Amino acid sequence: MVLRCHLQGIRQAIIYCVHRQYATTSVQHPSKLRNMALVAHIDSGKTTLTESILLKSSYLAASGTVDTGSTTTDYLPVERERGITVQSASIPVKWKDWTFNLIDTPGHADFGMEVESASRVVDGAVVLIDSVEGVEAQTRGVWRQLDRYGVGTRMIFLNKLDRPGASFKSSLKSLLKHRLHQNPIALTLPVASFNPQHYAEGEPGIQGLVDLVRWNVWKWDEEGQVSKYPLPRNITDLEKDSILPPSHPLSSHLVSARTQLLENLSMISESFMEILLNLPSDPSAYLQIDDDVVMKHLREASLGCHMLPVVCGAAAKHIGTELVMDYVGELLASPTDVSPQVWKSNTPVQLLAWKVNWDDKRGWMTFVRVYAGKLTRQTLLLNTNRNQKEKVSKLLLLYASEAKEVDELPFGSVGVILGLKYTRTGDTLVASGASESFRSTLRDITPPPAVISASVIPRSHADLQPVQNALESLTRTDPSLRVDIQEGQILVHGLGALHLEIVEGRLHDEWKVNFEFGRRYVSYREALGPREPSPNWNVWETDIGGKPVTLTAPLKIRALEPDEKGDPVWDGNIVIDEKGRPVPAPESMPGLPLTYAADGVLSALSNSPHSSLPMTRLHIQIGSLKNIGSKVPSLITGATATALRKRIRDAGFGPLLEPSVLLKISVGESNLGKVVKDLTERGGQLLDLEGGNSSNDGSEVEGYSEDGVYIPPDWLSPSGAPTSRVHSRGSHIKRSIQAIAPLSQFLDYSNRLRSLSEGHGTFEMSNAGFEEVNEERKLEILREIGRA
Repeated sequence: MVLRCHLQGIRQAIIYCVHRQYATTSVQHPSKLRNMALVAHIDSGKTTLTESILLKSSYLAASGTVDTGSTTTDYLPVERERGITVQSASIPVKWKDWTFNLIDTPGHADFGMEVESASRVVDGAVVLIDSVEGVEAQTRGVWRQLDRYGVGTRMIFLNKLDRPGASFKSSLKSLLKHRLHQNPIALTLPVASFNPQHYAEGEPGIQGLVDLVRWNVWKWDEEGQVSKYPLPRNITDLEKDSILPPSHPLSSHLVSARTQLLENLSMISESFMEILLNLPSDPSAYLQIDDDVVMKHLREASLGCHMLPVVCGAAAKHIGTELVMDYVGELLASPTDVSPQVWKSNTPVQLLAWKVNWDDKRGWMTFVRVYAGKLTRQTLLLNTNRNQKEKVSKLLLLYASEAKEVDELPFGSVGVILGLKYTRTGDTLVASGASESFRSTLRDITPPPAVISASVIPRSHADLQPVQNALESLTRTDPSLRVDIQEGQILVHGLGALHLEIVEGRLHDEWKVNFEFGRRYVSYREALGPREPSPNWNVWETDIGGKPVTLTAPLKIRALEPDEKGDPVWDGNIVIDEKGRPVPAPESMPGLPLTYAADGVLSALSNSPHSSLPMTRLHIQIGSLKNIGSKVPSLITGATATALRKRIRDAGFGPLLEPSVLLKISVGESNLGKVVKDLTERGGQLLDLEGGNSSNDGSEVEGYSEDGVYIPPDWLSPSGAPTSRVHSRGSHIKRSIQAIAPLSQFLDYSNRLRSLSEGHGTFEMSNAGFEEVNEERKLEILREIGRA
């Protein structure tokens, strides 16, 4: 499955098989490794940029395209059919003296788990922005994921500058507007055309780039061939330069742009400010600063997260790809930057399993990142999440053309272990002989909350066990998929309608099981009711061997305050220990009394006594377990679960919450009224009719100030200038709608919008969390789930 060679759609010039894989390269110094991901809103060009990188690094002899379904990293039939990325894919890239473990991630919110797992193990990320659209909903979503996993070094690639309406200025301002970073610094400028007349005519396009750091111009001809020209280091000579003659609007702007870059950098670095202060008064002094000195201080600022590097181009035309790779190597973190003490010390091996896949020939393949020490085939491992010993069968380094068995995986590398029986995504593995102090688990990978469900119906009794086995295997490969049994029905819970479609296809195609999917429905939640608990609600009485036993569960329970944010690990609840520290998921801390109590909490939260819905927005503190009255795991779990259920029952039926989505709809002016009417009639709330600065929950966001930030002029992108946009808007008569709406009313929106817009409307949908419903809607939901 995962390592199946595929040649379909790949041009004959490629002389080797291409693997769908998570890969690394041969052993080298970890300071030259760059474990990095490409992340973005859907359709921003991640896969296209990946293909361009593979071509420029000589990994491919010719690049594929999303439109023709011939890309290297999108091999699944559904990916080629829909033109989207469903699974993350990693490709090892050699560029100069660096090795990039390059991960292309999905942009669709339904596959957010793939971005979660990639974000957990990378040290840096390139975030793509569509230069026509600017920062979009899922851009903010993946940015928060990178924040959550502490991916500090990031770079922006402003893509699609060849499209009509693309604007370098507007895209740069959107970074501030949506609070991605308060100090974005443009390292390159686009040359829309080397013909100055095209700027006056508002012609779209991109023919070249100016590298403000290395101080040169890159020019692409009509055949896609690139030439590089150094710019003069003297202002007088620059004014006479032939590549950008004086009549070109960029020629008079270049010195100003480089000056602002260096001065912005000096505001971050005191040592670089000293360099600027010691320069002679010559007007050309800023042009003559050694490029390596500038790059050194840029790297320090990037590693310290004090600046956000911004580069630009058009991946479909391979414009800017080499500069992206250069700056990835120069500015993104290496494993030694992230863990310098671990790298220098002789520590036992510590790994994180960030992906688990099944292969028909090799069995279970566990993809790991080595965070400490060195893994060899002789190393005996302990899974600290499950307290299980694991034995390594084989170690693999996955190359472009073959999987090579190796004897070791060194610090900082990404590789594959064969033979692990118990390990799942997010588990920590350490050397079994490591001291207790070194057995702490690495931070887990948190699946996003499920928002949609469906029943799985085996076609016969004989199909029941194969279906259950297949679902168990699938949840091991995809932790965002949740499976449970309610009232005799097998239910699967996913991140969206498309996610469940992919699950259905994989069960048929990969596991060959016979079943049918029932009706898809939204996953609702219940919150805590308003009533006070009864006396002794946390006391549990039971019999053991005919003897009565009384246990008191040390729980404090309340509803979350409106400004409190729930923990994704606990599905929007907050669970803390006696000292106020967040409690990890039970499987992350096996063998402890707190684990048994957490198991009880998890069991009670999964099923409300009022509605059978999962509970959310509860604040639960588990106190000291020393005096609970027993050390038997099952008794601690039983007492905790029973007490929590009693507290929920005493509180009465609480508010119901349903998942909402952020919609961005593009329709013709003539159909605008019908689409808006349909939105409001189905519970949607209109946020904006022309774009705007709303967050995923519809609240207004105050952006970062533009003071001290280099903002280029409008004419830098001719077709993105205001006059061009007005002309374009009048010509195409398209309107953009942003709205927040209940997911349940928009599961079939594709067909409905097609009807409302005469086939010309398009939309994007992203999750926007759970919203409390009114009493009328609550009654509708209860009827829907058979509880009214």
